[in-house]
Amino acid sequence: MTIGGGLAVYFVIWWTVLFVTLPFGVRSQAESGEVEKGTDPGAPVLPGLAKKAVATSIIAAIAFCIVWYIWTQLDA
Repeated sequence: MTIGGGLAVYFVIWWTVLFVTLPFGVRSQAESGEVEKGTDPGAPVLPGLAKKAVATSIIAAIAFCIVWYIWTQLDA
């Protein structure tokens, strides 16, 4: 696997994992009981994107290592 190919695979894995982790721990304004006027009641109160980005990076790195290991074993 080339460096460019590895980066492309990691990028795809990272975005896939991000979409999996986004819904975890999110409370809507309606659930918290504090709906701001002019906003959608389903809008998140505190989405926690920084923590999710870190968690996504760690999970994607582990998944990439597994993919890289399988790729190198098949290539040998």
